[in-house]
Amino acid sequence: MKKFNNLPELFFYQTSKLLNKPHLKKINTSSNQIETLSWKDTLDEVTKVYQFLDQQKLNDFDRVMLVSENRPEWMISDIAIMSSKLITIPNYTSYTPKDFQHIIKDSKPNGLIVSNLILLKKIIQASKLNNFNFKFILVMDKFDENLDIKNIYFWKNLVSMHNINFNKYKSLKRTDPSCIIYTSGTQGQPKGVTLSHGGILSNCEAADIVLHSIKSDDLCFLTWLPLSHSYEHTVQFAQIALGAITFYNESIEKLLPTLKIAKPHVLTAVPRFYNNLYSKMQINLSKQSYLKKFLFNKTVEIGTKVNQKAHISFLEILLNLLLSLLVRRKIKTQFGGNLIAFVSGGGPLDSQIGNTLNALGIKTLQGYGLTETSPVVSCNPLTNIKVETVGTVLPNVEVKLAEDGEILVRGEILMIGYWNNKEATDEIIKDGWLHTGDIGVFDSDNYLIITDRKKDIIVSSGGDNISPSKLENLLTLDAKIEQACVFGDNKSYISALLVINPQENSNKNEIQNYINNLNLSLSQPEKIKRFEIIEIPFSMENELLTPTMKVRRHKVYEQYKELIDNL
Repeated sequence: MKKFNNLPELFFYQTSKLLNKPHLKKINTSSNQIETLSWKDTLDEVTKVYQFLDQQKLNDFDRVMLVSENRPEWMISDIAIMSSKLITIPNYTSYTPKDFQHIIKDSKPNGLIVSNLILLKKIIQASKLNNFNFKFILVMDKFDENLDIKNIYFWKNLVSMHNINFNKYKSLKRTDPSCIIYTSGTQGQPKGVTLSHGGILSNCEAADIVLHSIKSDDLCFLTWLPLSHSYEHTVQFAQIALGAITFYNESIEKLLPTLKIAKPHVLTAVPRFYNNLYSKMQINLSKQSYLKKFLFNKTVEIGTKVNQKAHISFLEILLNLLLSLLVRRKIKTQFGGNLIAFVSGGGPLDSQIGNTLNALGIKTLQGYGLTETSPVVSCNPLTNIKVETVGTVLPNVEVKLAEDGEILVRGEILMIGYWNNKEATDEIIKDGWLHTGDIGVFDSDNYLIITDRKKDIIVSSGGDNISPSKLENLLTLDAKIEQACVFGDNKSYISALLVINPQENSNKNEIQNYINNLNLSLSQPEKIKRFEIIEIPFSMENELLTPTMKVRRHKVYEQYKELIDNL
């Protein structure tokens, strides 16, 4: 892959090669038909937005807030902003006015590009709390309601002029800022992570290497994770680097139907997606006949042996071929029929789930990274997957382990720094090495294994270090348990808050039996001695989940302090 100076340069180069080929797709909710933009169509829309931004007379590296669901206009806006030598500030649509208030106050964006009226009202409410006014507001969807807002414009009214010269981006360097992505705030107030063009490009260059073997003229990614998350935000540029089709999914509720229509080759997701998928598989399997259960379990058993390069008999070889026809092909059809790989990031993927999916014929690549590393540090290769690891370190990235096992990272992928927060930047980047806060080890093949999050480690009253994520993943492997959060700091035992799957109709005795069996495989300090079932699930609405489905442990403790302390 050619080395580029900035992200717009990558887009314009690929467009020049792929001009009339399909690029961006979505399902029209009114007609239920697929709408397709070619690379040229995308360029035309980028031109319109670029021209609009040029008319706003902004200074180099001014900031533009981008708030939208996943749709073609997102990528178009992002590229246009960066092409204008401005900085994109992506925001989750799930943010509350309080969240928007913090980000507006911290970043002071000069302009706003927003998808619809509902989101606009939330942001305006937040800006009024800060006594802040945007220089311009560009809205993707037209509405008639009069909000008495100055400098508001609508996407459909943008016009394209001919002979537009995209000169501004040409002076951008790999070290220049491209975007400010606010962390999800699992430990406290979100911080603005300033990423460089080179950091994201370095990830794109690595993606071209990792996925090179599956490159094709019709390579398609289904995009459903929020594009405001650094993982999916970088993936969109990796899609451009691979010359891939990007198919946008409207909502999590429509993911499975869209999979069958989009027929993607690659799907990126966070561990919560795979946990839910596995639970649904188990629930569905429990309702099947003895023969279907046998075939499924045998597929997993032999497939795991094959993937782990264990010895299998001639009879198992023949049976495995038959199972590919009877089981694997059917499962693949459920995901559109073309799926080659799941890519998991944003948290630890349970190895049992990873083994099962790989054994069923869907390559599941676990990677590792942070928002502060643009974001990917390592990833499993397609040819030699080790599901219990997060793969090998990407090219042009350095990783070393501190004395306490903390993972330290160095390279172009590192953030420029936290926006307006030198103190916090200096706390995490020391002598050029980013201190991730994650604990890990390398195996004999130099695959990285994450053992825990340094800040999340539970320290018992006996001085034992216990991994909460390990226990929570094990608890939610059971289809009866939908969510789990464990505690035990300064105590002699581990306790848990559990959210039960409403479809399972489980009682407390059944949960206790599962925990008793689970405890047999755990060390003494890890054993779960007490638990309580809570009725209200952890969600983004009650601020107990981040937008990427991570539990805000400190928030859960704050809300349920009395209950937890009395367990």
